[in-house]
Amino acid sequence: MLALVGLPGSGKSTVGRQLARRLNLSFIDSDHAIEERLGCSIREFFEVEGEERFRDIETQVIQKLLQEKYGVISTGGGSVLRPLNRQELHSKAKVFYLRASPEEVFRRLKHDQNRPLLQVADPLTRLKDIYSIRDPLYRETAHHVVETGRPKISNMVHNIIAQLEQDQYADLDSDKQNKL
Repeated sequence: MLALVGLPGSGKSTVGRQLARRLNLSFIDSDHAIEERLGCSIREFFEVEGEERFRDIETQVIQKLLQEKYGVISTGGGSVLRPLNRQELHSKAKVFYLRASPEEVFRRLKHDQNRPLLQVADPLTRLKDIYSIRDPLYRETAHHVVETGRPKISNMVHNIIAQLEQDQYADLDSDKQNKL
């Protein structure tokens, strides 16, 4: 199982779809899976039930998705806030952190009205605050960090696949060394 973590708007869903296509795996966006379960948008649920209740549902959905053996999961930006999610993701998936600066994310999301945490007077400051809290958590969860910047999606997918291949060879080498 592969999982992508990162700030909202870092490209997890876009990269995840193409990565799954290239690897011939299923693709699951955890936010879409949550909305299917809830029967409403995350934004609507947030407004009525609040963030804590949303995080409970998110944890349940992530645990269910991680039971699959193969696939690519795009996680919600705040999925790493709970220690259990970080542990489960790290132990049951190969995790890639798509690292985007708050400024880059702001440029991508400045007109998006569907991000509940960004519906504030100063979304860039909010993104900087979120980044300062979550960046260490993304790094803790991830096996690899991918700088998003402005490369083409296909280049990012290629880089992730190259890293997966490199990991496979490293695992093979370590298996050989263990047998000696």
